[in-house]
Amino acid sequence: MIYPIVKFGNPVLDKPGAAVTEFDDELKKLVEDMFESMYAARGVGLAAPQIGIAKRLAVIDVSFKEDPDAKLVLANPEIIRKEGRQRGSEGCLSIPEFREEVTRAKTVTVRAQDVNGTWFEKTGEELLARAFLHETDHLDGKLYISHISALKRDLMKRKIRKLMKAGEW
Repeated sequence: MIYPIVKFGNPVLDKPGAAVTEFDDELKKLVEDMFESMYAARGVGLAAPQIGIAKRLAVIDVSFKEDPDAKLVLANPEIIRKEGRQRGSEGCLSIPEFREEVTRAKTVTVRAQDVNGTWFEKTGEELLARAFLHETDHLDGKLYISHISALKRDLMKRKIRKLMKAGEW
């Protein structure tokens, strides 16, 4: 099932998600649906709050279906190490049509549970590091725009408010 992506302005995006506690068939189905929804929206990462579900759950595939081994499920993730710096263009499925330059760590290690509840650690660089940080931000109730200047953020919010008034958001 493809879920609609929740857009900026929806309160579910502003609150930290609840811990995933049940690792059952229902969770496995949700993860499948999240990958399907992410691919349909042409993304490389998707957090549960982005489909209106306030849980600490995210899926990532920076290969965008090219490498089946690149598919990652992060339940209850925590960033345990960040190193270096990278700057690059970042967007978000919940803020469509907007992109900004964001500085993030170049190498990131995350500790999380997989779909079965088994804890693991994974280190990513470049795009995967950015995806780890971006998706865990979502699970903490933050969006990538919290990492850009207040001026750029305010301009973006103003444009979005205009789109909302026009019924185009």
